[in-house]
Amino acid sequence: MNTLKLLPTLFIKLLVRTVYNLCCLFFPYRPEKITFASYRADRIQGNLACLYHELKKRPGFRYTLLFKKMKSTKTGKLSYVFHMLRACYHIATSAYFIIDDYYFPLYLIKMKRNTKVIQLWHAAGAFKKFGYSIVGKAFGPSEAYTKHIPVHSNYSKVVVSSSEVIPFYAEAFRMSAENIVPLGLPRTDILFQKKNGLRAKQKLLSRYPELRGKKLVLFAPTFRGKSHGETEYSPYPRFTVMQKVLGADYALIVKLHPYVTSKIEAGPELKGFLYQLDEDFTTEEILFTADLLITDYSSIIFDYSLLNRPIAFYAKDIEDYIKERDFYYDYGTFVPGPIFDRTDKLAQWIKNGNYDLEKVRQFARRFFDDFDGQASKRIVDTLIQPEKAPLKIPGNYGRTRPM
Repeated sequence: MNTLKLLPTLFIKLLVRTVYNLCCLFFPYRPEKITFASYRADRIQGNLACLYHELKKRPGFRYTLLFKKMKSTKTGKLSYVFHMLRACYHIATSAYFIIDDYYFPLYLIKMKRNTKVIQLWHAAGAFKKFGYSIVGKAFGPSEAYTKHIPVHSNYSKVVVSSSEVIPFYAEAFRMSAENIVPLGLPRTDILFQKKNGLRAKQKLLSRYPELRGKKLVLFAPTFRGKSHGETEYSPYPRFTVMQKVLGADYALIVKLHPYVTSKIEAGPELKGFLYQLDEDFTTEEILFTADLLITDYSSIIFDYSLLNRPIAFYAKDIEDYIKERDFYYDYGTFVPGPIFDRTDKLAQWIKNGNYDLEKVRQFARRFFDDFDGQASKRIVDTLIQPEKAPLKIPGNYGRTRPM
């Protein structure tokens, strides 16, 4: 990427940095202020929502919620520029700035204050490569770009699900492993409470009563595209074949990535078999309702493994995906379930019901250090209010599996 192509980005960098510096000059730093920010959604959800609810139990803080889903259109990008200028004020005046993904304004500034930036990366474990691990690949930034825009910079701490993945995050963010802490992901706390599972099932059945008594298969493919730019995804399983093999005792729930705006085109013959749930259902609610998960390369496998249910992989374009992005582990030996490239064989495996759940259990133990449903509390006690945390006793956290 030559400098000429980077000119618009460099102009925005200068603008954002100038506005941030002015905010530091004219507005006071507020030690009680915590800002939650993301461009994955227009409202707080997932890890950020769970941590926010835990913090709300603690007095003495004031909160700002800075959420705006970026759209890849020209007007969407222009609107986001104004949003970034607003973000400058909140970065400058916050004691803690908490994010869950790539957050562009942070990489354009030189921090002048004692603002602690906490990255609650949206994916558990370490599966697909990201950040500096994919510089120069089709999915990642170029070396020239990262020289001008130091992506994933200014993080004070990064929270991950287990010690196993610390080296990969250190590589992806080009930061010291000492600042990557395996405290667990807040959203997984939800999966350890049986009442949440019961509520999720009741919610689904109240919306779709015809699903009562059926085995529910969740299909959750990974995002295809770069940044927020969606690409056409072709290697879906053949849903009509699945319907024919599985029969009336099964239904397929589809959960697409949050960045994907287009739905699957399903013909009338799939009515009563394929259900595309809207944003009214959280990811955790959908996981609770599913008896089995099918994916290709989605990190949703880590969360779902906590429920100790079967996982299958439909990976028809694995070689192309490795060239485009690649993985931190060898795909064939890493995934906790069988790999298919034919829909009929996948459907037959589902129907036979011979599942190796021990492989799923081992996978969960590898990628989660704690099974206590206390990740949100642990993060607050460790990173935000260590002086008020209870005395830590070895073995204090149990390895209880979610219901």
